[in-house]
Amino acid sequence: MKISIYAKNIQLTDALKEAAIKKIRRLDKFFQQDIEAKVVLSIEKKFHKVEVTIPFNGRIVRVEEACDDMYNAIDEAVESLEKQIRKHKTKLQNKKHSNESIKFENIEPLDMEDEEQEFKVVKTKRFAIKPMNIEEAILQMDLLRHNFFVFLNADTEEVNVVYKRNDENYGLIEPEL
Repeated sequence: MKISIYAKNIQLTDALKEAAIKKIRRLDKFFQQDIEAKVVLSIEKKFHKVEVTIPFNGRIVRVEEACDDMYNAIDEAVESLEKQIRKHKTKLQNKKHSNESIKFENIEPLDMEDEEQEFKVVKTKRFAIKPMNIEEAILQMDLLRHNFFVFLNADTEEVNVVYKRNDENYGLIEPEL
């Protein structure tokens, strides 16, 4: 596993970098291919925050954990990733992929006491998509008081999504086909 560590609003010491790499390497046993993990360590207000993103085989496993200590935040992030991988084991295993990238024999099933989650669509919405620029889409989203807004980008003529981030800024999702 190739691990890239980035720091934001924090001095990245060798000890912190080595601790993060050592903890993230525990996840190596879950993957067959050599994959990349992106780790972002940051301090926001008084919290130490760890974001880990691992793209593999067209999927993404991602966690974000915040704690009062960076080392504890790293531990919690790795724990959350392991739990997430175990939870989705059967769903990932049932998908037929020629290039399987998860080692399922290394994943112990998660005890899910009555947590079997059925996904059920309870409402379907249809709406006309009007071409607009990103600023118009953000204004429309704010007017509707939604957290996201799907629109046809007038500049690229593709469907995009703008969303409100936890830091009160906005994000843009541009799908790639």
